[in-house]
Amino acid sequence: MSDIYEKINELYDKRREVELGGGDERIEKQHEKGKLTARERIELLVDPGTFVELNPFIEHRTHDFGLDEQKGPGDGVVTGYGKVNGRPIYLFSQDFTVFGGALGEMHAKKIATVMDLAAKNGTPFVGLNDSGGARIQEGVVSLDGYGHIFYRNAIYSGVIPQISVIMGPCAGGAVYSPAITDFVFMVEKTSQMFITGPKVIETVTGEKISAEDLGGANVHNTISGNAHFQSDSEAEVLQNVRKLLLFLPQNNEEKAPILEVEKEDDYRPDLTDVIPFDTVRPYDVRKVIEQVADSDSFMEIQKDFAKNIVVGFARIKGETVGLVCNQPKVMAGGLDIDSSDKAARFIRTCDSFNIPIITFEDVTGFFPGIKQEHGGIIRHGAKILFAYSEATVPKLTIILRKAYGGAYVALNSKSIGADLVFAWPNAEIAVMGPQGAANIIFAKEIQNSENPEALRQQKIEEYRDKFANPYVAASRGMVDDVIDPRETRIKIIQSLEMLRTKKESRPYKKHGNIPL
Repeated sequence: MSDIYEKINELYDKRREVELGGGDERIEKQHEKGKLTARERIELLVDPGTFVELNPFIEHRTHDFGLDEQKGPGDGVVTGYGKVNGRPIYLFSQDFTVFGGALGEMHAKKIATVMDLAAKNGTPFVGLNDSGGARIQEGVVSLDGYGHIFYRNAIYSGVIPQISVIMGPCAGGAVYSPAITDFVFMVEKTSQMFITGPKVIETVTGEKISAEDLGGANVHNTISGNAHFQSDSEAEVLQNVRKLLLFLPQNNEEKAPILEVEKEDDYRPDLTDVIPFDTVRPYDVRKVIEQVADSDSFMEIQKDFAKNIVVGFARIKGETVGLVCNQPKVMAGGLDIDSSDKAARFIRTCDSFNIPIITFEDVTGFFPGIKQEHGGIIRHGAKILFAYSEATVPKLTIILRKAYGGAYVALNSKSIGADLVFAWPNAEIAVMGPQGAANIIFAKEIQNSENPEALRQQKIEEYRDKFANPYVAASRGMVDDVIDPRETRIKIIQSLEMLRTKKESRPYKKHGNIPL
């Protein structure tokens, strides 16, 4: 019997060695940088006592460049499964204390193996990234490892939710896997993403820049749009991952969980005070969301990028919905290149995971200008049209104030597949705004008038009364109903209940060819 106990003790000794990663000294350095270890991060992410580790004893098998003399417990990554809010997830957490989290052959194999398990079991997959990139000592084998991960990111896209959390410097190939996933979280000051680092850039182009200014959390959340969320600390970012997972289903064959909510009055009298009647006065569309969604349920996505459109998840009567909302206080709510990309990607994410889409519309049109035209606004704007048309989930539109031109069509109009379109009684639905239309249609009359300005105002009002109102569109069936603003939440609740069993098929094809 003593022999078996010796073997059991040996097992526990080996486990302790693996759990120490790069050792106490490197763990201390990680803490000095304000960063947690791979295992500490897992403990914060999953429900207590639920994590089960897989392949803990895997190590590299490279003998070149002195690696044969270096041990790498777990090969620099911890993989396994656990539960978040009582629901299973699979995950990996890169260990910066072992080879700087650099990805080698066996490191990649561990990640690919757990990704396959996540897909087979239909559960979300979370990657906690803290990696210096490819392990140079292993050469092309490490690049091949990245390829296996990228392939799975792409194949499982739209099948299971994939979430990337950047928790340290991620360079080169290490950033492309997160770029394919559904959501990217970053931590301010400690996480960066870039293809080529500051030193390489300075060598090649002569440009000097810090790692934070090149690819920090603020850069990717405000300028590039590569990230969706940023937090002040690792603990906060992991808490936000837990929050996001509550809005999502386990996979594309399920629906998101419906949470129990306190009973509240769905009639919202304050909505009439939120939006100015004057069409040129700005307001914050988030105030509309506060009135319509369940209390404190809105989780905004990419809130600091392309601020002229607001997207995110909320709950209505406990049910997850995706919100796409023009933001009149930024660029008058007009659509530009970045906001088109932001909205289209979010729409497709909702459609992938059976989440109804609600559009709050107050749009002047697509943003004009040489920079926009030369930057490809035609191609980027077409992404919104494509995404809405392609989506088969329940789709509702509420026209709050303005709905002009091609942007009206693009933002989930009946003609591109909206199930229901409601308009407030003050809504203006037209080819263009009354002022612009009057100036074009009645240009000669105004020019030849004795009092051009008075006639212009008269024609503007005539156009508004005759064409730019919701009843013209309603008379043609383009608007299903003109509603009392105070009943907006009630109408949405009724519509979601009506559309809960919606099924819609599309012609057989491999996939559409969205204008990228």
